[in-house]
Amino acid sequence: MTYCYPPDPNTKKPHFTPPAGACDTHFHVFGPPEKFPFVSTHEYTPPAAPLEHYLKMIAVIGIERAVVVQPSVHGLDNSATLDAVANSHGRFRGVGRIDDKTSKAELQRLNDGGIRGVRFNLLARPRGNVELDIFDRCIEHIVQLGWSVDLHIDAKNLLEQEKRIRALPLPVVIDHIARIKPAQGLNQPAFQLLLDLLRENHVWVKVSGADKICNSLVHEYFGLPFVEVIPYARAVIAAAPDRVIWGTDWPHSNNFAPGHTPNDGDLVDLLAEFAPDEQTRRKILVANPAKLYGFN
Repeated sequence: MTYCYPPDPNTKKPHFTPPAGACDTHFHVFGPPEKFPFVSTHEYTPPAAPLEHYLKMIAVIGIERAVVVQPSVHGLDNSATLDAVANSHGRFRGVGRIDDKTSKAELQRLNDGGIRGVRFNLLARPRGNVELDIFDRCIEHIVQLGWSVDLHIDAKNLLEQEKRIRALPLPVVIDHIARIKPAQGLNQPAFQLLLDLLRENHVWVKVSGADKICNSLVHEYFGLPFVEVIPYARAVIAAAPDRVIWGTDWPHSNNFAPGHTPNDGDLVDLLAEFAPDEQTRRKILVANPAKLYGFN
């Protein structure tokens, strides 16, 4: 079993102060496993990441709202995600996991518990990904709920699933800028397709997961890491500023090497480089997530 490195416990206070109502649209809670056990087929063992640790972190970086995303290690049991939403005093929404056997009653229970979308893994992994026929049936089941669908996808899958993404009858959020590879340049086919997909009014992009996109920490621009991703984030924002959202991806699971786990304060300051003007940052942090996830 592969064990992940924990998040940086010494959260930096960012130089950039997020606006009131700022939302982190992508974080996970893991366990505690004695209360919320992992599925037996989980590919990795994440660090302890209970809700109280996350709340301490966002108090430092200035985030008031958040969307907790169901991780694969908890499978289809959304209890940990629902628990985090229930204990947020109305500040959180959730993105869950379902399959084509999830009943209408269960979907309604999830909706009542604050779930506002579902996530599917389309990466070519031995476990955790979803078969496309099951994916299509799930979409049929949730379209009436007004939810969105998150796609964990990479450049190869994006090219393969272009037709399916264009045809989806509900908002679709491409996680982590489709995990494009900065070394392949702005003109790489997958990234140009991503920009073209943003012409579709139902396609959104989450500028998150910089540590998943970049191969190594790079400190060469005001001391910030992951600067390779800046031109890609800027291009996405320029293409559709009203359909871009941001997330920390705390606690940064799937980091298996020391020194690669980002500090969340740095990620807030990195966002300020993605979107240098205040009006655009307010859209990304406040208005856009409020529209997509139903924050008042």
